[in-house]
Amino acid sequence: RAALLQSREGIRQRVRKLGRGLASIVLVCGLALFAGERYVPIHYWLADQRTATGEQRTLKLADGTLINLNTHSAVDVRFDEKQRRVILQEGEILVETAHGDARPFIVETREGSMRALGTRFVVKRQGDTTVLSMLQSRVAAQSANEQQTLEVSAGSRALIRQGSVELAGSISPASIDQAWERHQLVVEDQPLPQVLDEISRHRRGHLQFDRNTLAG
Repeated sequence: RAALLQSREGIRQRVRKLGRGLASIVLVCGLALFAGERYVPIHYWLADQRTATGEQRTLKLADGTLINLNTHSAVDVRFDEKQRRVILQEGEILVETAHGDARPFIVETREGSMRALGTRFVVKRQGDTTVLSMLQSRVAAQSANEQQTLEVSAGSRALIRQGSVELAGSISPASIDQAWERHQLVVEDQPLPQVLDEISRHRRGHLQFDRNTLAG
C-alpha cells in the first residue's frame, strides 16, 4: 500500500511538472506571436508575395498586369472568372493594369478598395490609412464600410479610411514615376518624423530619433 501511495504521488508530481512546462511553452509562444504581430504582422509572412526590407520587385500577373512591390511589402492575388483582386497586406505597390480583360481589377486593403478605371496608380498602407496616388486615368475608391465612394483622377491623391474617402491635394505623376525608377524617396511638406519612418522601411537596423522634439 505504501508503495502504491508513493507511486501515485510520483505520478502527480510528474503531471504538475508537465503542466508547468506546457504553461511556460504556451506563454513563450504567446509572447512571440504578440511581438511578431507588433513588429512584423503575421499577414506579412502568410502573403502570396512579399519583399524584404530594402528589396523592390516587379510581378507580372496572369492577365499581364504589372505590380511593383516597394520595400517590406506584401500582397495576395485572388483572380477568378468574375474579377481580378489584389490584396495589399503591407507596404506599397505601383500598379499598371493590363488591357483587354473585361473583369474588374480591384486593389483591396483593410481600409477600403480601389477599382481601376485606367492604368497606373500607387497604393500605400500607412497606419490606419490607405494612400492612393493616381498617375494615369482614374480609380473609384471606396471605404471599407461602403458608405463613401470617390472617383480619383490622375494627378490627385486620396486618403482612404474604414469610414471615409477624401482628396488630399495634388501630386506630380512624373516625379513619382521617376522616384520608383531610381529607387528614390520624394518628400515635400511632410513632417520629419514621417520621413524618418519611411527611411526606416528601406534600411535594416534601428533608426532612433526623438519624435516629440522633431514633431514641429
